[in-house]
Amino acid sequence: MRCAFEYAIVRVVPDVARQEFVNAGAIVFCPKRDFLGARIALDVPRLLALAPDADVETITRHLEAIPEICRGGEGAAGLDGLDRRERFRWLVSTRSTVIQTSPAHGGVDDSPEAALERLLATMVLRRG
Repeated sequence: MRCAFEYAIVRVVPDVARQEFVNAGAIVFCPKRDFLGARIALDVPRLLALAPDADVETITRHLEAIPEICRGGEGAAGLDGLDRRERFRWLVSTRSTVIQTSPAHGGVDDSPEAALERLLATMVLRRG
């Protein structure tokens, strides 16, 4: 059965003033299926081609927190008291930092998990 979902693409913006970015992941929220998930896949060579002095270790650590925040619980960086909708809104809120997201978009699919994998493949890994 198809369900509506929202998604955002996770971006690494190494120099906020230049506004250049590398897509590094995707977040999907589907309230009907009680689903909030994220997948991260940073293309480090691409990031370093854009910003040779990027702090890859720190950026990777911050990116890895995003799926943890989606899962909730103790690994949610102090956001474990928020419900899925609140965590999604917090993740996609506008920021002027190295880790940002696209605006939230809508979609419809049979499976939010499949939608997440498809978004990762097409928007981040550039497959398909």
